[in-house]
Amino acid sequence: MAGAAALPAEEQQPGGTGRARVGLCVLCGLPAAGKSTLARALRRRLPQRPGWACALLTYDELIPPEAFGPREAEVESTGPPPLPPRWKQSRRDLLQCLERVLRALVTGEPLSVPATAPPAWERFLGCCCGQGLLAPAGSHGEGRSWTPAATSEPLYLILDDNFYYQSMRHEVHQLARKYSLGFCQLFLECPLECCLQRNRLRSDPLPDQTIYLMAEKIEMPDVKKNAWEQNSLILKSFDCTSEDKYATGLMLEFSISSVFINGEQIINLLATALENPLKPNEENTEQKEADRAICAASAVHQADQTCRRIISQTMKDAKDKNILPNEMKSLAEQLNKLKTKFLEDLRQGNNLKNQICTQNQYSDPATSVISSFQREATNALNKYIFK
Repeated sequence: MAGAAALPAEEQQPGGTGRARVGLCVLCGLPAAGKSTLARALRRRLPQRPGWACALLTYDELIPPEAFGPREAEVESTGPPPLPPRWKQSRRDLLQCLERVLRALVTGEPLSVPATAPPAWERFLGCCCGQGLLAPAGSHGEGRSWTPAATSEPLYLILDDNFYYQSMRHEVHQLARKYSLGFCQLFLECPLECCLQRNRLRSDPLPDQTIYLMAEKIEMPDVKKNAWEQNSLILKSFDCTSEDKYATGLMLEFSISSVFINGEQIINLLATALENPLKPNEENTEQKEADRAICAASAVHQADQTCRRIISQTMKDAKDKNILPNEMKSLAEQLNKLKTKFLEDLRQGNNLKNQICTQNQYSDPATSVISSFQREATNALNKYIFK
């Protein structure tokens, strides 16, 4: 594919001439579903066949191992513990890195990084330099700068992560919209048992329970519900342990909606997204409704995590008060039923009147729901203490 023309003047930022076209492809699915194998195959073949530059951003390599915290083999009956704060912060840092690099690539302007930048920057910039996207341009002031590679060929950035919540993928979509980039998603749907078996063969496997929990929570692309997910393929992965199986002519042995597909359909999806970049600040009622749904889902998730912590603390308090075992069991059942009711009310919108989404920022969790749940949990505990 020939190199595209330069960006129209209205789409360029002042100060440089960047790449003509850039696309973001999000790979998502359970651990060991085959995402990294597919990502490597795409990185090998895209420069050869369509003539696109391709870079691979693997989140497992970009997020420091210590950010994940200790791996727990057992999970409390009240549910999984919240993700470590450092993990969430690392993802925020990566998103910020990605945006800064995208702006440099699109505009051609140098990328400046403060000397006090978090560790994620070093990993991210090292990855970009290693794949020829950026080159060190020296030091200036209190920081350092990098220069984007000077080329007009289209570029695809392949983001390899689980991206199991729609809100995680939506953040990347919003970046694509902000900088008028192509955007698409490849979701690898793999049977849970197959993922578990492959994971156990890895040199550093995850606990089975982690994959079980993720399988319960993972959100597949929903084109009918979310207009922003229209450029998506759901690929059924069963036997994809060999990179050669992917790479040979890009004849990928996948099926979608029970129909056999090959690499041509993946290439067509990538090409369609690249040739139809998203438009920033586009008035789209359907899109706004989808964004609000994402916001609501995020609020429910945050409230769910907070309620689980409240339940865990309440049960600890009950144990400290020497509540009898049968009463502890009864209290746990009561609290979990309360949590289910509160979260269902939140999903139905009964407590979302003050939830506001603006651009790519979500409001705080539904504090009224959490406060009410805290009061109910305290009242339930007091009934056993002061009976």
